[in-house]
Amino acid sequence: MSQNQFDQSTSSLPQAVLEYATTCDLPTPWATFRLHAFTEAATGKEHLAMTLGEVGDGSPVLARMHSECLTGDALFSQRCDCGAQLEAALKKIAEEGRGVLLYLRQEGRGIGLVNKLRAYHLQDGGADTVEANQALGFLPDQRNYSLVVPMLAHLGISSLRLMTNNPRKINALTVLGVNVTERIALLVERTAFNTRYLDTKAAKLGHLIAP
Repeated sequence: MSQNQFDQSTSSLPQAVLEYATTCDLPTPWATFRLHAFTEAATGKEHLAMTLGEVGDGSPVLARMHSECLTGDALFSQRCDCGAQLEAALKKIAEEGRGVLLYLRQEGRGIGLVNKLRAYHLQDGGADTVEANQALGFLPDQRNYSLVVPMLAHLGISSLRLMTNNPRKINALTVLGVNVTERIALLVERTAFNTRYLDTKAAKLGHLIAP
């Protein structure tokens, strides 16, 4: 299968329009972050940015672009590595004392919560994460990273040191004009439940994850 069959070109998607809503303090086990809320005009979805320290001073900011995963982030699912990556990213930002985590409401790599659960049902029957999405009529990854452009602009962030294992995420940001100065691996422990998922992301989606 070709690269184009995997990727939905971010450059061909309409530029996301977000409206800033409000900011508050968010105490966590690792630090007290500033939580910034944005509303997406086209969908009404609410996206979040968590910042720590002075992020608008022009120097590259330790960053994570995290797509929502209700099952992993809130329900402790071990089918994926999302919840563990979210926690690891916040810990790294807290340790550094400066950074940003963008929480994007793009559940299931953009297919939505119910369809993600339908994909899980297909995975229970033997499909991998890519095959399941395709069987439901979706691309393996349907996320639109243009969401981050107005969020970063509002926060005064011009360049990122990005925590990710996904080179496509860096490529998408580069197309959008976001300067990524460094990729920082965000590897978490494998479990008996997520090993096949991680192997599929490496083999079929190009993620930089060691077996």
